[in-house]
Amino acid sequence: MSNYSEWDRYYREHPLEELGWELGRPRPILVECLQKGLVPKGGKALDLCCGAGTNTVYLAQNGYDTTGIDISSTALGMAKNKEEHANADLCFVNASFTDLPFANNQFVLIYDMGCFHHVRVEHRAKFISGVHRVLGDGGVYMLTCFSYRNGPRWNHFTRQQLRKLFGRHFVFGEFQHYPSLEGDGIIRFFYTVLMKRKQIS
Repeated sequence: MSNYSEWDRYYREHPLEELGWELGRPRPILVECLQKGLVPKGGKALDLCCGAGTNTVYLAQNGYDTTGIDISSTALGMAKNKEEHANADLCFVNASFTDLPFANNQFVLIYDMGCFHHVRVEHRAKFISGVHRVLGDGGVYMLTCFSYRNGPRWNHFTRQQLRKLFGRHFVFGEFQHYPSLEGDGIIRFFYTVLMKRKQIS
């Protein structure tokens, strides 16, 4: 969905069970990367496009000082409810990913489950620069996005496309390419890529 204003309507009009990206449990790839030590432990974490906050709460419960950002105030209301039930201490910000309202070099981990692949083409450069700006030195940007194996679309990517888009700002680590049974019962293919920020002038 490239019309950003539509996200709040989706959360208002549909139960979470109908929203494919809302699994109701932490993303298995996120759990795997934390358990294997592939991302820094502890420190400040940012959950981009956090939605109903399942992954945000999981990060907080695993030792991160976690902030979730989403354009949908309805989704953030759901996330705050999860925060209360989980007895977690989180910060939620109602803002757009195109203008990240955070200080430079603030986060050791930025988790992006399905945020980038909804960034309109004309906003991609600004989005990537923003993520680079707020990620700390030695921190990890964990990107999960749609794969070309879902069929040809403007936001279904190949490995080569991801390298071209992010290569100026980031050093690439592990790539994973895999199917996932989503919350709406549909199997979709994703890339998850671990990246560290480059020093650029």
